Amino acid sequence: MVEISASILNAEKEKIVKTIYNLETAGVDYFHIDVMDGKFVSNNTTELMHEYCGYLKNITNVPLDVHLMVEDAKEYIDMFLPYSPNIITIHYEAVKNMNELIDYIDYIHANNCKAGIAIKPNTEVSEIFELLKYANVVLVMTVEPGEGGQKLINDTINNVVELKKYIEENNIDTIIEADGGITEENAQYLKDAGAEVLVVGTALLKSTDYKGTVANIKK
Repeated sequence: MVEISASILNAEKEKIVKTIYNLETAGVDYFHIDVMDGKFVSNNTTELMHEYCGYLKNITNVPLDVHLMVEDAKEYIDMFLPYSPNIITIHYEAVKNMNELIDYIDYIHANNCKAGIAIKPNTEVSEIFELLKYANVVLVMTVEPGEGGQKLINDTINNVVELKKYIEENNIDTIIEADGGITEENAQYLKDAGAEVLVVGTALLKSTDYKGTVANIKK
């Protein structure tokens, strides 16, 4: 069964504690933390995500899934490690070279955290094949990173298919996460393609029945 990482990027700030509680009771598997620096992407959510992580650390045991859309990965890894995340994911496009990315992954692992590699929709998946063996997670962006509420780019489903094929053929222990524009209507396509974790934000937060939406996407 697919797992759900609930993005709280577009949650109503004045209702965030209640929203966290309702998402937890609905059965989400992770809280997805969208950290943006205003450089790698235009939006800056650093302060907001700090605030939300503070709430999460104190009121829930649901694991944190931190997605860094930032230029200075090391600075932000150190910034969010104190919240004891389960996963920290950094963008392939944000590093200078393969060795730098491996160093960041090793650093994350050394701090008792899983490490992920994220790719934008237009990045050729073959560029990260050699890196997959180092990471616990590969995050396939199914929209352009930087803003919630976008429509899923259908061609990105092929990125999931290609990654799944490579992972299985090479017996690599890396799971595939998909992020962006995922709804009850299109989730099955990503599950069929090989995604094991789906990041769901707007479709879940706008739902009048969190539990029903989670159940429908998982089934």
